[in-house]
Amino acid sequence: MSVINERIENFIPHRAGMRLIDRLLEVDDEHVVAEVDVPFGGLFVRDGQVPSWIGIEYMAQTVSAWAGSRARGSGGQPRPGLLLGSRKYEVHCEGFPSGAKLRVEARVELVATNGLGQFDCRIRMNGEEVAGARISVLDPPEGSKLLGGTA
Repeated sequence: MSVINERIENFIPHRAGMRLIDRLLEVDDEHVVAEVDVPFGGLFVRDGQVPSWIGIEYMAQTVSAWAGSRARGSGGQPRPGLLLGSRKYEVHCEGFPSGAKLRVEARVELVATNGLGQFDCRIRMNGEEVAGARISVLDPPEGSKLLGGTA
């Protein structure tokens, strides 16, 4: 497991108000850990918290950081992918309180040669698991028309 000490923007394409994770803590071929500082203001903050359904996007951006790390390791750059869906999103809180620090973990279950992937994801707050899901993603081939490429 590599410990990372670089800006998260070096690993994900998300910017400004749509960059929801703050730090990439660890990454290897099978696992990634990111951290979120739940904001006090912004697009998703309501009544002092971020709704729990945003946890799916925290998970997806953590997977994006994993993909960005792999891309950088082979000389490429992070690029957009697609969150296809989730299975069994279980959450044990109404929302993530502003000021909380979340640990988001994703473990590779499947990555196919066509770019399809499945990850088992967890969110922990104060050491307790507060959300979990399996998410399916697509990392389309470079140049694919799917995300505005030219192929």
